[in-house]
Amino acid sequence: MRAIRVLSAALLTLGLAAAPAAADSSPSPSASSDSKAPTQAGTSFRTAAEMEQGQTATASASTGDYLYWSFPADTGQRPTVKATVKLPGSHAAQTWQLDVYDGLRRHQSCQYGAATRTAEQGTASVELACVLRTVRAWSEPWANDPLPGTYYARLTVLNLGSADLGLPVRAEVRVDSENIGGAAAVDGSLGKPLVPGIAVTSEAEKDGSKSAVLSAIEPDDGWSSHWWSSRWVWTAIGGVLAALAGIGGYALTRGRGRPTYVPPGA
Repeated sequence: MRAIRVLSAALLTLGLAAAPAAADSSPSPSASSDSKAPTQAGTSFRTAAEMEQGQTATASASTGDYLYWSFPADTGQRPTVKATVKLPGSHAAQTWQLDVYDGLRRHQSCQYGAATRTAEQGTASVELACVLRTVRAWSEPWANDPLPGTYYARLTVLNLGSADLGLPVRAEVRVDSENIGGAAAVDGSLGKPLVPGIAVTSEAEKDGSKSAVLSAIEPDDGWSSHWWSSRWVWTAIGGVLAALAGIGGYALTRGRGRPTYVPPGA
């Protein structure tokens, strides 16, 4: 019975420790206020406007332009990119598309969401959304899994008549993430996040020279070290439960011992 009480106390302690870890599955709060959000978009990967998660970036452009934004995504996050395009009062039918690329500029497919939508003639606006797969800490070189680092959102129109070319539009883009936690944990991690200029910066750190950083965006609490996840807590809880089940089964099946009326040598 003493062993059962000790294991019960250990289980309670692990349960309290698991509470913060379980909070990883809740949606992440806004990274920063919209007052610092970019008000213009880039026209290529290299000139993409940097934005943080939780911000609503805006841009005024002309129909037919390619609009680029970049944002950081860390291990265990499932980013959701949403875009709204406000169209001019008079226009023909237009098909808009939202594409997301990772730090290696590989196109990332959407788990769900309407990444391509058609705005019929006279429609005031069109809304697009793309929910990415969960960002992994490590992946095989041949795989196309999302990895921690910089991500790019590209907004463009696909089919456009010559009459609508150059008409003014206004775009809004927002990125939010849900933290999946230990459910998406893997054994392994990248040496560095996939951020533009990270190789140049690392080389400069070795020889002590200074070098320009091509990308300055990263999560508020820095990039994850990936050595800890809530999976460790739940694994420990499972081990304690298994031990308790074993002790309880033994206590139920061992019986009451030798009956008092049976002599020791029998």
